[in-house]
Amino acid sequence: MSKLIVDPLIQKLVQAMDKTIQSLKSDLAKVRTGRASAALVDPVQVEYYGSNVPLSQVANVTTPDARTIQIAPWENSLLGAIERAIHGANLGLTPQNDGKVVRIPLPPMTEERRKDLVKLIKKMGEDAKVACRTHRREANDEVKRHEKSRAVTEDESKKAQEQVQKKTDEKVAEIDKVIAGKEKEVLTV
Repeated sequence: MSKLIVDPLIQKLVQAMDKTIQSLKSDLAKVRTGRASAALVDPVQVEYYGSNVPLSQVANVTTPDARTIQIAPWENSLLGAIERAIHGANLGLTPQNDGKVVRIPLPPMTEERRKDLVKLIKKMGEDAKVACRTHRREANDEVKRHEKSRAVTEDESKKAQEQVQKKTDEKVAEIDKVIAGKEKEVLTV
């Protein structure tokens, strides 16, 4: 009987933690490293026939080299709108329009800027860990509620809480790994 209660609980916990990790990864993709990444211009919205649409829906965004983002619009008439949208997004990037494509050169980062980014990355990682611990607490509370209502025994409750802790430890280790990889990427010159 308890397996019917505990397994879905653990499954729900793992899904919630996986969502947290995915969110962390997508947030980290937007953190500017020394390398060009199409994700840097993801938040840019371009005015297209009276409505704002994501840049990726009106242009091909590529990174021809480690220091350049290249945006090739599907319609040449969009070049000015793309340039204005990038300026308006306050990304700290300066687009250059050559009549066919918009290029965004990324200046090399200073050592101080790299250290600031590492601090930001560590904070993002810590926030993700806090979210995972919140999921753990919620799962443990649910287990205790089931124990109180006698749906699971005390031993089963203890085992379930151990499983919850084990999954939490695994996910926190995964977050540490993601953060370490991003830190290395930022600090690599």
